[in-house]
Amino acid sequence: MRKLLLLALLIAVPVSAQLPGLRRRDQPPPAPVQNPIEILRADFSAQSGGTIVYFAPGSAQLSAQSRTLLSAQAMWLRQHPEVAVRVEGHGDPTDTRDHALALGAERAAQARDYLILLGLPAAQVSAMTWGKERPGPPSAVTTIQLSGGPALVPAAG
Repeated sequence: MRKLLLLALLIAVPVSAQLPGLRRRDQPPPAPVQNPIEILRADFSAQSGGTIVYFAPGSAQLSAQSRTLLSAQAMWLRQHPEVAVRVEGHGDPTDTRDHALALGAERAAQARDYLILLGLPAAQVSAMTWGKERPGPPSAVTTIQLSGGPALVPAAG
């Protein structure tokens, strides 16, 4: 009698309910889950007009083009106060280690100070330098990381 009851239960329960991870062939595959960080990164890039701000080789001065891009980035960041910004400075690849650290720190400070000047709270923006330890994109020497929140914003030099 027990075997008959168990067999009746197994027949009544669909196979997909018996084995987790299996789905019926007539069901569509589940939609991929998008990471909220990636969504914000994509939105930031689209809304700010780009993710990289370049500096001239050996320089920490912001160009007019860099200021325009940082202004657009600041506008997006003001709409997303939950996102903290960490400006990561990088030196030129041909510099000595010490010079690259100093140049990266100055570039990060310039970008950070400009974002604060544009109205971002100082608590939302920090700066650090990588020097040559972690190179940025080619011809780019400063990266802005949106940290403590979800997006990545390179601002390279």
